[in-house]
Amino acid sequence: MKNKFLAVLFASVLAVTTLAGCGSSSAPASGTSDSKSSETKTETTTETTTDSASASTGKQTDGKNLPTLTTEPLEILLWDIATDDPGKSTQEAAVQRFMADYPNIKVTQVHQQNDNYKQQLVVAMSSGQCPDMYMHWGGGPMAEYYKSGHAIDITDMYAKYDHPEFIDAAIAQSSYDGKLLAIPFGGLSGCDIYYNKTIFAEQGIEVPETIDELEAACEKLKAAGYIPFSLANASKWTGSMYYMYLVARHSGNAEFDAAYTQENGGSFNSPAFIYAAEKIQDWVRKGYFPDGVNSLTADDNQDRALMYDGSAAMMLHGSWQSSGMKNDNEEWYTENIGVFRFPEDTEAKAAGVPQNVEIGTAIGNGFSFNCFKEDGSIDQEKLDACYVLATQYYNDDTYNQMQVAVGAIPSIKGYGADTVDDPNDKIVANVFFSASNVQLWYDQYLPASVTEVHKNCMTELFGLEKTPEEIGAEEDAAMQKAIAEQ
Repeated sequence: MKNKFLAVLFASVLAVTTLAGCGSSSAPASGTSDSKSSETKTETTTETTTDSASASTGKQTDGKNLPTLTTEPLEILLWDIATDDPGKSTQEAAVQRFMADYPNIKVTQVHQQNDNYKQQLVVAMSSGQCPDMYMHWGGGPMAEYYKSGHAIDITDMYAKYDHPEFIDAAIAQSSYDGKLLAIPFGGLSGCDIYYNKTIFAEQGIEVPETIDELEAACEKLKAAGYIPFSLANASKWTGSMYYMYLVARHSGNAEFDAAYTQENGGSFNSPAFIYAAEKIQDWVRKGYFPDGVNSLTADDNQDRALMYDGSAAMMLHGSWQSSGMKNDNEEWYTENIGVFRFPEDTEAKAAGVPQNVEIGTAIGNGFSFNCFKEDGSIDQEKLDACYVLATQYYNDDTYNQMQVAVGAIPSIKGYGADTVDDPNDKIVANVFFSASNVQLWYDQYLPASVTEVHKNCMTELFGLEKTPEEIGAEEDAAMQKAIAEQ
């Protein structure tokens, strides 16, 4: 069974690698969003140890109901995508605090490039080089990691030992088939439209509340010489944000849920998907996106750069952009950037379709554990150490305070909009917590093989290479194949 699922996973990776070798171009923002495909791999490895003499006299885990960790030398290989600050410093600090308390345990922390992370992870699994502890985004890929034997069921550990009081949605997104497979640590991530308040004021544009008003704003911005939306779609998942929201506004969750199961007429060619694809291609033809949108990379922040130089007025993106822009230039960010939720579909609303489905994640990221001995049995000593690191150091007060300081909201009960100072982050949080449902990013929710097809479809969609119907048929075929292989 394990070999079967590895074969399915590896087949999708080979397809992606073949495309990359033929000259595909891509790369996204390194934050908490999804993986993308890229020709090159960039990583930074942090191998830090702490001498026993420098260890604190008491551990921050003292007095807690946790597994007793080994005092023998132990090594843990950890993969994440924290290539940039503030995430890089925050996550490295968590590892440092753990090793200060447990100086016999060496954690090798590898910061993988976000863009091709999923592919690198599956290659590592297929070649027997899977890290002991690795981050992911939950959803369909997490379920496949479990089926392939590379994510340990930690349901019993979680019930037995101390852990943060995560919100229910975070535990749900970290679970599959009633089994807890990951420990959340990245916090909540919403998706909204960042806009240049100065440009809007200059042009007399009010924040749009409907899609019709959004299109009117785009026309006015175009006439004034601005690019309405900054988008770097070489990363593919960035364009998917528009697709997801237009589907959600036109049908709530109903049509995506049906397409996912392919039951009762469910299809990626249902009315909401056709509406979304037609709308996007209409916007492309009208010039609402940058020229060469499919060649711009989010990993190099080329979308953000168009906001910085005043070329573009809006950017639909994940809430991690708040801290990214603030980190680049806080004064400019504070003076110029506002945020609003994706506008409503007036006709769908009149027909009773809920308009408060939001796109994002309740966990941001999660850690799963691949702690096995050579004979295939669970390495309990290593698993215990990984559990303590993930629950007690990536989720301790210090980590959470560092998260809040940069506008992130931990997916732990007690945190919310009142814990952040940034006015944009407050809006994002309020939108998130008032949502009727939070739809996890498609490229994290869908099975890995379907994810790659979906992302390639976003290239075809924004490149006007295929019709909405052809794109829907591609996604249907991939979903049907994945269901059959399960």
